[in-house]
Amino acid sequence: MYRQLIAIKVCYGAMKLHNYFRSSASYRVRIAMQLKGLPFEYIAIHLAKGEHLSQSFQDFNAEGLLPVLEVDGLQLTQSMAIIEYLDETRPQFPLLPAEAQGRARVRALSQIIACEIHPVNNLRILKYLTKDLKIAEENKNTWYRHWVALGLQAFEKQLTQGPSGKFCYGDTPTMVDCCLVPQIYNAERFKVDLSEFKRTMLAYEACMKLPEFQKAHPSACPDFEA
Repeated sequence: MYRQLIAIKVCYGAMKLHNYFRSSASYRVRIAMQLKGLPFEYIAIHLAKGEHLSQSFQDFNAEGLLPVLEVDGLQLTQSMAIIEYLDETRPQFPLLPAEAQGRARVRALSQIIACEIHPVNNLRILKYLTKDLKIAEENKNTWYRHWVALGLQAFEKQLTQGPSGKFCYGDTPTMVDCCLVPQIYNAERFKVDLSEFKRTMLAYEACMKLPEFQKAHPSACPDFEA
């Protein structure tokens, strides 16, 4: 059974989050759950070792991707859908604004990261570049830095043209901050030059001062590897 293949389980409560410490999408959900004060059982799936490709995990989740959240008798996939479900069913600390205009803006900013930047730079894409297309490691990293910088340029423009605030939208974190922090974490790992993104980095730094973001950080995860 799939459950028997899991090497690491740390019990925080009834919900079960199948994730990987370095997965950006998983990191988004961990932040959202911490902000909402939702306990969960941490179930580690090692993406780099291909544990998500096992038949048992494929049987459990047809997409074969992370994260998966078991909640309310459901198996939810896709980080943005998970966060919005939690926001609708667990309204404490809302991650989307009450008004339609604000929700549209937060979703748009979130999707710049989740739909424009992240997909062309996630692990399976980078592995395909090096393993199948035989792209040199430094060329792969150049690819990564190019697309992240291009996406963050658009993100920065949107932030500077919108309403001011401590975070990406206003003075409390929202879903877009849940998306931004993992993207910056990975950008720093790949040595992306972030010096031009002043407003973006101010929001990131404001997030990282909060204990909820610190608890969701990859280094705080039980499966963390330096």
